[in-house]
Amino acid sequence: MVDRTGESRFLESDIQVAIVGIGSIGNGLVFQSSLTPGIRSVAIADTQIERAMGCAEWLNLDYDIVHDLGAMHDTIRRGKLAVCESGKLVAQCECVDVFLEATSSIPAGGDHALTALEHGQHVVMMNYEADLMFGPLLLSEARKLGLVYTGCDGDQPSVVKRLIDDLCFWGFDLVMAGNIKGYLDRYANPTSIIPEADKRNLDYQMCTSYTDGTKLCVEMAVVANALGLRTAVPGMHGPRCRHVRDVFQLFDFDTLWRDRQAVVDYVLGAQPTGGVFAIGYTEHEFQQFTLDWFPPEMGPGPFYLFYRPYHLGHIEAMACIIDAVLKGKAVIQPSAGFQTNVYAYAKKDLRQGTILDGVGGYACYGLIENCADQGQYPGLPICLSKDVVLSRDVPKDSKIVLSDVSSDPHRLDFALYTKAKEQVSAELA
Repeated sequence: MVDRTGESRFLESDIQVAIVGIGSIGNGLVFQSSLTPGIRSVAIADTQIERAMGCAEWLNLDYDIVHDLGAMHDTIRRGKLAVCESGKLVAQCECVDVFLEATSSIPAGGDHALTALEHGQHVVMMNYEADLMFGPLLLSEARKLGLVYTGCDGDQPSVVKRLIDDLCFWGFDLVMAGNIKGYLDRYANPTSIIPEADKRNLDYQMCTSYTDGTKLCVEMAVVANALGLRTAVPGMHGPRCRHVRDVFQLFDFDTLWRDRQAVVDYVLGAQPTGGVFAIGYTEHEFQQFTLDWFPPEMGPGPFYLFYRPYHLGHIEAMACIIDAVLKGKAVIQPSAGFQTNVYAYAKKDLRQGTILDGVGGYACYGLIENCADQGQYPGLPICLSKDVVLSRDVPKDSKIVLSDVSSDPHRLDFALYTKAKEQVSAELA
């Protein structure tokens, strides 16, 4: 059985995982779980059940379609894969040790994760939008229940967090947590993105969120909220460069580090594509002397560049499952509460009465900002912007504030976000 106390011990049986959301990343997670010793997928779900069935058939997994908990438990105990439409059903399954949330739905992602925790499942989030909005609430619930809530290995937030863990362990101070973005078009939309999305078998809105920079901002907000970082400017600087080694010509680290408050940022169009980086600082003369032996691209001192040239998505994802079960350890979680969020800006002139269409849509892109800088008129988090109605005209590239929209405060995503903010406030009191 799996030890839910978090104490390390040898496994007496496979870790039984459930994966909800069988899109491009979900397929990869099911595939990788089938390769990894000690891990077994026992249930998968997608609102388009044909995708879950197709995944099972692609991997030659023996499965049954189930519609209730009794049938799910019976299927799993007979050694077969349970396939269903409902992520909420999977989240209630007593046979599951670790729940992987990989859907693209922000409210459902939060609801699934909360339900899984309530039913004794560790939670691994590949849905970073839901993590950004509801993470402090989910982390608090996990701690109360003696469970682990963590972001997933293999994506940029967890990869840069592991890099930062290393440099801090080595005695460096963190100055910048960085991402490397290949291409940016703030005005991309689900129609203009079709050719690129089809090449990669990606959902059109998801691919749009990658291209318009919203996903980047969400990822770096997750990092900031894990480590207590900030952004120096709304949206980050994001200078264009040839290689990440050029950062010392592009950022004034003396000025950025003047108040000893680390930041998140990115470079655009740089090699290595798909990598992450971090800037560390040391005043120790011996460390500086030693680092002078290495290539000068590491930095002139006292600031130094550390980078990893890749992140491998589902290929790396299983490590955090092992860490959660055997060590009771999270890779990345919102330990610092809401330091930053990603706020909606108009992609075009928007008229009063417009119904916004959320992350990766036609109406808005998102920029990371510090929550402490919001003042009297806080912005509308882009992760809450789906199906809310504008109450005034908003010009292109203008920020949309909460008072610009009408919405139902009892709607699931707004309600969970309110609880998450209340949780942070209670912990600060």
